[in-house]
Amino acid sequence: MDAQIEGILKHQLHDRRDRLQAAIPLAPDPAPLVNLLQEVDDALERMNRGSYGLCVICNDPVEERRLLVDPLLRNCLDHLTSEQQRALEQDLELAWRLQRELLPRADLDLPAWEIGYHYEPVGPVSGDYCDVIPLPDGGIFFALGDVSGKGIASSMMMSHLHAIFRSLGGLGLPLDEMMGRANRVFCESTTPAFFATLVCGRADRSGEVETCNAGHLPALWVRHEQVTRLEASGLPLGLFCNSSYSTEKVGVARGDLLFLYTDGLSEARNPVAGEYGVERIATLASAHRLDAPRAVVGACLDDLARFLAGAPRTDDLAVLALRRRDSLGSA
Repeated sequence: MDAQIEGILKHQLHDRRDRLQAAIPLAPDPAPLVNLLQEVDDALERMNRGSYGLCVICNDPVEERRLLVDPLLRNCLDHLTSEQQRALEQDLELAWRLQRELLPRADLDLPAWEIGYHYEPVGPVSGDYCDVIPLPDGGIFFALGDVSGKGIASSMMMSHLHAIFRSLGGLGLPLDEMMGRANRVFCESTTPAFFATLVCGRADRSGEVETCNAGHLPALWVRHEQVTRLEASGLPLGLFCNSSYSTEKVGVARGDLLFLYTDGLSEARNPVAGEYGVERIATLASAHRLDAPRAVVGACLDDLARFLAGAPRTDDLAVLALRRRDSLGSA
């Protein structure tokens, strides 16, 4: 087991042990807490012996991402009991339903901007983050990002990130300050095993767009046949609590397109052709710049399927397209 992960788990177990010891004298029925304390002590003893994190059935390592969620696990995924399998399936179904509720409305209709997006986990849930928030002045706040890792733990961090930006969004903060605060909250409330790359922005009715990119892949601004990459200017969220961020402003004309994506698109691999790549994304976005955002996203997914030629995806996928309307709508 990675030494950093083991240190995090050991800290979690000791913290859980301290909390249980404090709660037991106050509990009307202390027996369940005493049993749980014994499980924690057993886990710490196995950690001292060097046998912690090994499946009790096959002796193979239990998945580290699962241990970060529940450090008392003793079975790998291949050797769950029937009851554990049913509980896991129910939890995953609930987690995906909850995650879907966090996504932007599919029918979001705004006066100055058209929106299209696609969000697809590689497993039951996703660590990608995608949000669009209408603003009172007719503009929008948008964000797209990627939490490190995959699976349930990353999806929990994605939900946490969603809550952070939703909470900060109503404060009217400058974009760079919002990103700085989000980074500090994320850094102080998650383990060092997690970080997130993210690009966010505010787009107003007049077409002025301000973006802030925290270590994420470049957003693409497509105007006529020219594609401009809005590159990262700051570190990913969660690496250092005192990181600072800068913003970039561009004037988006009517009909211009903004295209954001996670590495589930850019790093998708064909065994023969290699990576899909940012250059291919830029070429496709330019070729479909006059299409509605949903059509642009659809064309991208079709092209990705042709590129993969049956090869499986190995990462979560999120794509967001924003197009300034040719004329103001009535929404």
